[in-house]
Formats: sequence, structure tokens, C-alpha cells
Amino acid sequence: MAEIGIGIVGGGYMGKAHAVAMSAVGAVFNTALRPRLEMICATSPESAERYRAAYGFARATEDWQVLVADPRVEAIVIASPQETHRAIAEAGFALGKPVFCEKPLGASLDDSRAMVAAAEAAAVANMTGFNYIRTPASQYARALIADGAIGEVTWFRGEHTEDFLADPQTPASWRTQGEANGTMGDLAPHMINAALALLGQIDRLIADVETVHETRPGGMVTNDDHGQMMCRFARGTMGQLYFSRISTGRKMGYAYEITGTKGAIRFDQEDQNALWLYRSEGPEATRGFTKILTGPAHPDYEPFCQGPGHGTGYQDQIIIEARDFLQAIETGAPVWPTFKDGMEVNRVIAAAMASSADKTWKEISDF
Repeated sequence: MAEIGIGIVGGGYMGKAHAVAMSAVGAVFNTALRPRLEMICATSPESAERYRAAYGFARATEDWQVLVADPRVEAIVIASPQETHRAIAEAGFALGKPVFCEKPLGASLDDSRAMVAAAEAAAVANMTGFNYIRTPASQYARALIADGAIGEVTWFRGEHTEDFLADPQTPASWRTQGEANGTMGDLAPHMINAALALLGQIDRLIADVETVHETRPGGMVTNDDHGQMMCRFARGTMGQLYFSRISTGRKMGYAYEITGTKGAIRFDQEDQNALWLYRSEGPEATRGFTKILTGPAHPDYEPFCQGPGHGTGYQDQIIIEARDFLQAIETGAPVWPTFKDGMEVNRVIAAAMASSADKTWKEISDF
């Protein structure tokens, strides 16, 4: 086993999740590389020191450039706002350091392209953070589709719906400012990534994006509340996706339905330890969707718990990501989703925004 010094930029919601994951991943997966929490960066000396003490880092700084340049920081995790991602990643790659970046990869498609170019020039491990697709249930769904268990896939429906801005009286904030923080920049990337993971490349789409509550207490809203798109996958499958931050009653509505010629799959992240599977076999009277509770027989479940049906949680998805990132650093082999995979999500979003603006179908290859 060998230690590796980890630096995390951002100490809030996702910074904490990654700090906990790096602390736990060695014990859960017995990784060859064992993370050492070397340095954390936040926006002020006070908050940086608070996060350092809370999460167990050796040192803290309010300057991300100090963190990136420090020789004891050997790998970088970016968990800061989207508009900071490009500069931090490029600086890390210039020093030959592996970089993990939370989604979306860049605040724009141009940012993402530049980050991919920097990653490829550095030829070091790089990974984009899409944690939800790593649940044991969704990993199993990917395997079922790849193995042809539901036959030829004919239709896909996916959504990422939440209600944290459903109340029009919720005050304006950073979440209601700037395209990167809107629903298409914040929530849509997760389900677009899921669609690409489960069914492969999207060829073309038509989209409609809308700001429902244009004003809120405290100011104007400058980004979108919800959006939808119809699409065609390269494999020929028809798809429909919907994204919303105003879906009253939905807390973590990352859900999909997949129909095939021999069966179907349903999944909802609010019940993340269950997958519903229909197989077109046996007498009609006994057919029906079967609820499969995840357990040690499913991908990446057993390292957390030996009891079927006991379940994994949100933090466990981040620990799985940490394992994959460390494995990429150790072996030198790319691990999905790389920065290039993250850029593909940005391409779909760029096409969707352009489609919504002029109400026409768009080819992803044009972006």
C-alpha cells in the first residue's frame, strides 16, 4: 500500500462528501492507494480552518492556487462552483497531477473542451463526478441492458426532478443566477449522463427550456426552472427526458424507465436500493414487474454490507467514485466517466439550449 496526498477545493456539501469518501475508501475497498487528507481550500481562512478541523485535513488554505501547487498534494478533487472548474483543472494538469472534477465538467462547453485538452496533454488520471449512476441498482441495470436481458431497447424515459425551488416565494440566490446554476446546468447533467451510460450516444434532440418564476423575493431569476427534450439515440431508440427544480413533492427524482422487446426496467433514486424488472417470459398470468432488492450479488454492494436488502446510501456512491479515481491513478487506465465523457454531457446540454432558443431539432455532432 502507498499513501497519496489529497487536496480538495471546496469544503461545503460536496467537499464534505469527498473528504468522508477519501477517509473511508481504503477500509471499504482495500485500495492499494490510501488517501491522506493533505489540504482543503475554502473561500476564507476561517471557513478553511473550520473544514480542516472537522474533516481531518493536515492543512487548510483560502487560495486554491496554493493547494494545487503544494508538492504534498498529489491528486486534486474539485468540489467548488462550476465557474472555477476550468482554471483549477488546467493548473493541476500543468503540474502533472490527477484531477477529479464534480459535474458539470465546465461552466460551458468551451470550458469543457479546454479541460479535456489539458487532461489529454497531461496524460494523467481524470474523472468527472456523476455519482448516482454508481448505485448497485443502476450498475445492475447497465449490465442487464448490455447483456440483452430486455431485448432490443425501444424507448427510454428519464427525469431528474426536485422541488427545492417549487415555492415561488423562496428567495432569489446564487442558484437563480447564471445559466450554469439553472436546472439545465445543475440537474440535467446527471440524467443525461445516465442516458448516455445506459443507452449510449444521443444523435439528435429537440428541447424546450423555461423559467417559470421569473422573479423571486430579492431579485430577478436569470436561469431556467425546468426543461424537457425528445431525442434519438445512435442505436435508434426514441427517448424523452425532463429536468426540474420546481417539481413539487419530488426530493431526489432521478428516475428512468427503459422498454425493450423482451422486458422492461424501472428505477427511482428515492428508492435507490430497488430495481423493478419485467421479463416477457412464462405464462401471462404470472408475468409482472419484480422488485429486486439489491444485495451482495449486485455490483459494489458487498464491500459495504453483507446483508441483502439492507441497502447502500448516498455517501456510498461517493466512496465508489473515490475507489475508481484511485484505481485510475494506480493503473494509469482511464476510468469512466473521464473528462471527455463529462464533455459529452455538456454537448447535449448546449444542443438542448440552442434547440429551445430556435425551436428546431439539433444534431449533437454540430456542437
